[in-house]
Amino acid sequence: MLTPLPMNLEAAQMLLRQFICLERVPVDEMPTLETIQLALRQVCDRSDYQIFGICADTAPQAIAALHHYLAALGYSARPQPDVIDGSVYLKFNPKTQRCHLDIYTGTHRGVLVSCQSADDEDVNETYGHLPLNLFDE
Repeated sequence: MLTPLPMNLEAAQMLLRQFICLERVPVDEMPTLETIQLALRQVCDRSDYQIFGICADTAPQAIAALHHYLAALGYSARPQPDVIDGSVYLKFNPKTQRCHLDIYTGTHRGVLVSCQSADDEDVNETYGHLPLNLFDE
């Protein structure tokens, strides 16, 4: 696999915007996980913090994805919400440490990353649904 070249903020945002409100990016158009990681790190570096929303088939899958994203983006928190059965939506705000897990009946699967910034010049945008396995070890 080729190592992606560094990208500027505009290129990172354009790459991540292709995931907004889509069921799935077509396989033949899907950037490599490494390229998506690079783009996400670029936009996260230009925001104060991020809020995470995860749509998954199971609570353990959502929690694992959250923990992988948090670790990859430099957060130390590893919330452990009570597990429920069925498809779920998990939301976590690292700034407030609030974690919410609920039943989800929608069809989307993936991770929403909402970049939050006090400065209008920095990134204030939500990206996703990004792959659940983006930062799997």
